[in-house]
Amino acid sequence: MDNCVIIGAGVAGLSAAAVLARTGLNVTVFEAHVDPGGCASTFYHQGYRFDAGATLAGGFYPGGPMDLVAQAAGLAAWPGVHLADTAMQVYLPGKPPLPIYGDERRWKVRMDAFSAAGDPFWQWQESTANALWDLALRLPPWPPQSTQQLAALIQRGADWIASEPRVRLGPHLLLDAMRPVSAHLKNAPASLRQFVDAQLLISAQATSQHANALYGASALDLPRRGVVHLEGGMGAIAQALVNVIRQNKGSVIFRQEVRRVVRDRGRILAVETRRGDSFPADIVVANLTPWNIAALLNEDPPRRLLSLPEQPQDGWGAFMLYLGLDGTLIPSDFPLHHQVVLREPFGEGNTAFLSFSPQWDLKRAPLGQRAVTLSTHTRLQPWWRLFETDCTAYERLKNDYTQRLLQAAEIILPGIRSAARLVLPGTPVTFERFTRRAWGWVGGYPQTSLLRAWGPHLAPNLWMVGDSIFPGQSTAAAALGGLRVANTILNDLGIMLKRPQLIETYG
Repeated sequence: MDNCVIIGAGVAGLSAAAVLARTGLNVTVFEAHVDPGGCASTFYHQGYRFDAGATLAGGFYPGGPMDLVAQAAGLAAWPGVHLADTAMQVYLPGKPPLPIYGDERRWKVRMDAFSAAGDPFWQWQESTANALWDLALRLPPWPPQSTQQLAALIQRGADWIASEPRVRLGPHLLLDAMRPVSAHLKNAPASLRQFVDAQLLISAQATSQHANALYGASALDLPRRGVVHLEGGMGAIAQALVNVIRQNKGSVIFRQEVRRVVRDRGRILAVETRRGDSFPADIVVANLTPWNIAALLNEDPPRRLLSLPEQPQDGWGAFMLYLGLDGTLIPSDFPLHHQVVLREPFGEGNTAFLSFSPQWDLKRAPLGQRAVTLSTHTRLQPWWRLFETDCTAYERLKNDYTQRLLQAAEIILPGIRSAARLVLPGTPVTFERFTRRAWGWVGGYPQTSLLRAWGPHLAPNLWMVGDSIFPGQSTAAAALGGLRVANTILNDLGIMLKRPQLIETYG
């Protein structure tokens, strides 16, 4: 029996592990931390359970990414899922709060906020997203890494074109593959451009001037396809996958950090952990960043890993703020997700995202209180330079960013500063310490090009999953990437995985 080792219990790694374990392969997952989920984990601190990074859960609709993963893993249903009426509320400078809906109410909200001048953009965005999500859910091997994958890509593309009457072939589609989202905003109101930029920053890690048009149209579709709240927090996704892996006789081992992948002339033999244990491995799936994988392969690493810069040259880290909050401050019908734009340029406390734990979820906070996660995009290099050279300045910067996020939170909910019983900041340095992601780099590569994503196959029997491969960042995208890699591994082993059912729900 093939020994499949999964390094990292993030959503992508656990999705791949759950599917592989269901087929009877000998699957072992190693996780350095005490909780599963990685950037989508939920951790305990002083009576609260905080979502560590990701707080927005989508893709649970029938036929969507999380539904396909559940089908392939043999999970009857995702536990504790509650559909949100309002996906989020967005605050633009000088504008009233803008609620984001997935149903027909969205058109009136858009008309009131941006006038009819924004309609051409939304018509393009939704029609393009409908077609491209249909393609993505067919698990295309992108980018193709072999002649067999190229043939599979062509076949799935042909099936997609034959079944998707909305696909507009020719110059328009090809042009969108090469141009940014901003090409569709030239005649749109300035407020719409700012709104789109804010949304793309959290869904594509780039604003409209740089985000690829095809990827951007799909990424903007998350609210329309439904946002859910999970009982117990985002970590409930990972915990459900851990449970199904163990039910299928796989192992998930916590507090066991892999420090080396042992190879001989390119052939994988074993993985070694920091404790000094060695485990035989025939297949390794690394739910890690390219930098973390390179550190495990000190013997003849793949060529692409050799060319990595010392530190990510673009992309983002996150400055986090975790609040324990007096729940009496929050209205009972208040949306649980909020994005606020204070000013441009985006990130660095000028934009912030805030998520409240649900009032009904008593697992998340002491009675009468709520757990709150705030975040802002931030560049990595300044934090690491100060951390390594000037600890006093590092702490001063951390306090400055704490005040910036609290300022943003006051716009969302006045009085939140005084109602906070706990204020816990985290920098990219903190994020590296607890998630083990090198440099605290999160969200993967900015989606500026369809060719930006890495191919998941790094070397014989060595695979990468997570936000560095297509389709990129978000729990739904990471899970879909894990499913795709598991399916490819099984096909290579001659094990055919029944294709999950695709259900068309958006017209």
